[in-house]
Amino acid sequence: MNRGILTYIIGRLLQSLLVLWVITTILFLLFRLGPGNPLASYIDTTFTAEQEAALLARFGLDRPLGEQYLIYLGNLITGDLGDSFAYANKPVVEILADDLPNTLYLTLTSLVVAYLIGVVGGVILAAKRGSNFEKAGIVFTLITRSAPQFWVGMIALAIFAFQLRWFPSSGIAGAGVIYESEWDKLSSPEFWRHMVLPTFTLALYLFGLPLLLMRSNMLEVLDQDYVTMSRLAGYSEWRVMIQTAARNAMLPVLTALTLGIGYSIGGNVVIENVFAWPGLGRTLVRAVSTSDYPLAQGAFFIIAVIIVLLNFLADLLYTLLDPRIGASSRAQSS
Repeated sequence: MNRGILTYIIGRLLQSLLVLWVITTILFLLFRLGPGNPLASYIDTTFTAEQEAALLARFGLDRPLGEQYLIYLGNLITGDLGDSFAYANKPVVEILADDLPNTLYLTLTSLVVAYLIGVVGGVILAAKRGSNFEKAGIVFTLITRSAPQFWVGMIALAIFAFQLRWFPSSGIAGAGVIYESEWDKLSSPEFWRHMVLPTFTLALYLFGLPLLLMRSNMLEVLDQDYVTMSRLAGYSEWRVMIQTAARNAMLPVLTALTLGIGYSIGGNVVIENVFAWPGLGRTLVRAVSTSDYPLAQGAFFIIAVIIVLLNFLADLLYTLLDPRIGASSRAQSS
């Protein structure tokens, strides 16, 4: 790795850390300066002023804001996200550790389905450019991209869960089913049956980006000289499309996939609440509604870390795979 690329990567890493610090600061101020009592889930109408003051002191909320901020940053650095107000002082890390895998399973499965459909669909639309099939495909893609996720989710529930009864309507398991471990969960057909509808809803929203991006890249690549040379060499049209054009059009789509993971995790709030999926998004909504500040801050922080990290990895991937960025870095360092 040359010096220019290394300097670029270090610069992007420092920018990512700066963004993460800004986000954590905003989260700290947002929950403490906003409306609502941070101990709403604890304080009863029968509590005296002395009892409320004792609770504030117990959680360190009676200290000056600046001191609370320094304690907050110090705890984040050590991985301590505090204790939940609403979950009987259970550590936030433990709560989120239970929810994060479910969010990752839903996100990654939806992205795999969405990008398989999107990449193949983009190649097909590029091959059929100018046809009614391409126009219909673009219109359908734009409709699914703009349709509200909660609306699509409710339609899926009404048809496939309540009317046809093909799939369960909520949760990750049926009544009385308890998963002893993550492997037990992943190897259970019951878990995958519960995942079908939320995966379908999320994938229906996500597939539009890779499809339109792949189609656009394919149209650009098909005008290149090396594609023309492949045709003159006697290769079949589909071999030209797949082996030559699609392979060279994939780079921006791979970068979008990295970004898509982060954005999907951050955007799963609606899907998880519609289908009662026990993930970060559902826990976040519950934490905000009960003014459980440590839990809400922790959920937002985990989501922010994932998004910032995947943005950095997308930049790193693009830098390593695209020789033009490497050439630009060498030029700047010389």
